Amino acid sequence: MTILVALLAIFLGLIATQTDGQEAKKFDWWERGNFYQIYPRSFKDSDGDGIGDLKGITETIDYLKLIGIDGVWLSPIFKSPMNDFGYDISDFYAIQEEYGTMEDFEELAAKCRSIGLKLILDFVPNHSSDEHEFFRQSEDGVAPYKDYYIWHDGVTDGNGTRQPPSNWISVFRGSAWQWSDKRQQYYLHQFQRKQPDLNYRNPAVVEEMKSVMRFWLNKGIAGFRIDALPYLFESDVVGDRYRDEPASGLVRNDPDNPAYLVHTETKDQPETYDMVQQWRAVVDEYTATDNFTRIILTEAYTSLENTTRFYGTRDAPGAQIPFNFQLISYLTINSTGQQFADLVASWLKAMPRGSIANWVLGNHDNSRVATRLGVPRADLYNIALQTLPGIAVTYYGEEIAMVDQYISWADTIDPAACNADEATYTLYSRDPVRTPFQWSNATNAGFSDAARTWLPVADGYKELNVAQQLAARRSHLKTFIQLTHYRKRRLLAEGGFELRVVNDGNLVVYRRKVDGLGYAVVALNFNDKPVRLNLGRVFPDSKPSRMTVVASSLQVPIVEGARINPDRFSLPANAGIVLQRVLGPNPVVA
Repeated sequence: MTILVALLAIFLGLIATQTDGQEAKKFDWWERGNFYQIYPRSFKDSDGDGIGDLKGITETIDYLKLIGIDGVWLSPIFKSPMNDFGYDISDFYAIQEEYGTMEDFEELAAKCRSIGLKLILDFVPNHSSDEHEFFRQSEDGVAPYKDYYIWHDGVTDGNGTRQPPSNWISVFRGSAWQWSDKRQQYYLHQFQRKQPDLNYRNPAVVEEMKSVMRFWLNKGIAGFRIDALPYLFESDVVGDRYRDEPASGLVRNDPDNPAYLVHTETKDQPETYDMVQQWRAVVDEYTATDNFTRIILTEAYTSLENTTRFYGTRDAPGAQIPFNFQLISYLTINSTGQQFADLVASWLKAMPRGSIANWVLGNHDNSRVATRLGVPRADLYNIALQTLPGIAVTYYGEEIAMVDQYISWADTIDPAACNADEATYTLYSRDPVRTPFQWSNATNAGFSDAARTWLPVADGYKELNVAQQLAARRSHLKTFIQLTHYRKRRLLAEGGFELRVVNDGNLVVYRRKVDGLGYAVVALNFNDKPVRLNLGRVFPDSKPSRMTVVASSLQVPIVEGARINPDRFSLPANAGIVLQRVLGPNPVVA
């Protein structure tokens, strides 16, 4: 890693710094933050077992600081039988042995503090593993754990046969109810049968999970990303059973498919929002002690209205960062500029006044940006991510435009795919987006010196890797770094947001302006052919004869710092560019 760090330092030294000039607005550390998701199994293996670990992250974490990241979120690292790769937790207070020890975690946390990188942990409150001691005690009917999970006797049909207490379907297909021979009752599992749902109608469970949060906050972390929030509560029992959910009409002849039903009883229950506000109160306890803000980020694949409700209210605040999945959910490889602009505008319109926007393009559950939205547009989308107002969230590898790796049926290990069959597993598998990080062209992409890694390394790693892109004159990574450092300057940190769509809906142009300082203009060409910018027509109130290039897609044959005529410049197909016109210094914000 020494060579990579040296290359980064040389490159960063070439990025101009302007720290004097007009006084910049003060922001809390997260309010214009750049967040980065690490999938721990795939980031860096330090001990040669083919699985990424905490020591590996500690050894390489300087990379994130150097590329402009403010906060790093780790997918689950807690003790687990790994049936769902850490999202099935058997001890919320312990580290999974494959990843290291508590001392390794504390070393990582200390390293992050020393370099000013904020550490975020995944909090998985909806369920535990069925190997958790809580569940074992609950299955045995032992107090106080007896009602830590959702149990039911079931109902009897007309033939006297016992049936589950409702028709609810698991996210991973099939009934969400599993019979326990030991307890002689059904338990609810909205995900795998080995992931029983915790019962949040039990106050003891609520307090137990708050204790989990405090344990890790006491270790010095900066907050939590909260998993699978829409499933936290279900409707309460009515009489001797739970209410069935209606058929969706979207799926026929496949009653095991979760899309077969409309999830009126098992998702988005009103109590969920109160629970998030209670968790916010927990992190605020710590903020109040030292004036360092701890944050909550929430994951919820739900409607726009429901997602933005997680912000809470002024009197009852919720998550600072409810993940905005508008772009990740609805953009496709064929999306037009108008569709992109509509999705951006929909979030800005829906979020409560005074809250801060966030933008998410990739994560561990979705095909990678370069694969899902097209390699030619990889830079275009990173430009958008880093220049839209608010907070940016990057999945590991998106900064170098990693792509999905084909994983055969024989090598498939993701339970979402394994629950399907060889003919359809690729529709569900998340393995292709979780392959080892591509550090270099060395064995296993510099991720591990093991003979075999937990998932195969992507085929093209010898050409597509960090070291190669740092050494290149221009690269996806160098563009990303230019963007992350520029977004800390006043024009992007403070600038307003004026969005336009021109050229038959395929050229998106927006301006970020600070009165008395100047403005930045971002142009994104969703056309499959070059387009002349004609910025004087887009923003008639400002007609500069020259603007300076800040960053651009690799297709653009002009380097950073060049001055161009923004009316005559032709932007290549599927490319983006950031231009600026400043009246004085454009300093970094505090």
